[in-house]
Amino acid sequence: MIIGVVGYKIWVYFTWLLPPMIFGMLFFTFCKVEPRALRLHAWHWVLLATQVAIAVGLYYGIHAFVGRWQGVEGIDVEAIAQGLMLCVLCPTATAAPIIAGKMGGSIQNLTTFTLLNNLAIAIIVPLFFPIVNPAADISFFEASARILAKVSPLLLGPFLCAWALRGIYNAVQRRKHTRTGEEMKTFALPRVLVGVPFYLWVGTIIVLMADVTRTMMNEPLNGWTVAILAVGSFLTCLLQFFLGKWIGYRFPATSFGEDISAELVSPDIPTDMPSVSKTTAGQAFGQKNTTLGVWMAQQYLTPMAVLGEAAYIIWQNLFNSCQLIWLARRYGAKRH
Repeated sequence: MIIGVVGYKIWVYFTWLLPPMIFGMLFFTFCKVEPRALRLHAWHWVLLATQVAIAVGLYYGIHAFVGRWQGVEGIDVEAIAQGLMLCVLCPTATAAPIIAGKMGGSIQNLTTFTLLNNLAIAIIVPLFFPIVNPAADISFFEASARILAKVSPLLLGPFLCAWALRGIYNAVQRRKHTRTGEEMKTFALPRVLVGVPFYLWVGTIIVLMADVTRTMMNEPLNGWTVAILAVGSFLTCLLQFFLGKWIGYRFPATSFGEDISAELVSPDIPTDMPSVSKTTAGQAFGQKNTTLGVWMAQQYLTPMAVLGEAAYIIWQNLFNSCQLIWLARRYGAKRH
């Protein structure tokens, strides 16, 4: 983040790399998942419905209450409403399963929700964004079609490509097994590529912070607007993490695969269904794909709205750090 801010004049020339890097992060994440192993659970649907309801309610609620201050000290109510709405509507981060696995969550169930969430957002965003930020020169349907054409390939394309690659590889191996009798291999991401999403994420953070810094340097900033977005994104972050945990505990999954306890901070962390679902849903709701969120804000919303998502990057990483430290202290860090 510091590298992006300090060297923003250089890194802003690489903003065109954001869409392919987002595509790559999602692609390598979905390559790790066997589609037939994915299972939908009650908390998936409850969390998705809650996400949409809060995002829409937050946007119109801010206009209803904060809108009374329109014009006071130059507060940009629309930027605040759009920025905080996007903090909720932004889909789950591709790194969320990694953090959830270390905390005793289910990687499989969280990856399932990540896929469901991306599919839903690919449909909702083209319908909702033209309402909150209508284009002056085109109709609602034309604006929706344009956004759908740009967002859907970025969200749906990685899954379809990963699924196709897996299917082709397995089909070739089956044919080879039938013809030669050799042991059949199933698709698995090569070990050398497992860490690629992390490095792509690092690159996107650098470029994003550079682009956000450029926006702050070039756009006329109002102190009250920036402060409300920063505080609002902090409260939104806490709300989503804790509400996600509550929903996961109240609507626990019926299965969570065989992927928990492999990367736990401590082997003593509870692994019963409600506890696992609580951790998993908390990360699913609170940890956002801020890279995609900033990109969508820059493409389709008011320029100042990006500051809310930029602040969310800081808050969610601080919250995750605090969670891991708390778990290590409570249960005792794993000794190596």
